[in-house]
Amino acid sequence: MYLGVWHYSFHVSDLNESVRFYVDVLNFELVHRQDQTNAYTSRLVGYPEASIQVAQLRLPGLPTGTVSSHMLELVEYVRPRGQTLALPRCTPGTGHLALAVDDIAAEYARLLREGVQFVSEPNDITAGVNKGGAACYFVDPDGITLELAQPPPTLPLG
Repeated sequence: MYLGVWHYSFHVSDLNESVRFYVDVLNFELVHRQDQTNAYTSRLVGYPEASIQVAQLRLPGLPTGTVSSHMLELVEYVRPRGQTLALPRCTPGTGHLALAVDDIAAEYARLLREGVQFVSEPNDITAGVNKGGAACYFVDPDGITLELAQPPPTLPLG
């Protein structure tokens, strides 16, 4: 039986830069940071002599779930070192994280001032279960797709 979601994770090229972006720009809170160079980690990730750096983050003031103190994990592979590939959003195996906001226009403007690269301006959602809301995509320093989503006024939150 599943107990809940432990966290979502992104693999990043520079953990310090990614932590700065998620904490200073997106207002996440750093919960914990650690280096993992041990036999357990090598077995887990399937790379002999693996070495990774990990940061665990959450959005302040929001519940994190039933089984964990964080909601997002950022991982930098120190060994083996991966290569950065430009993967279009439509590539199978890619994904995105959607962040709910109460005022998409204000958050879009704030993030633009911070130099965040957007795929589009906020778009009104005109069909489907979220009709009446708004959404737009943007990217983090590694080109990972993120989404701002303002729920429709009729969607009960909480």
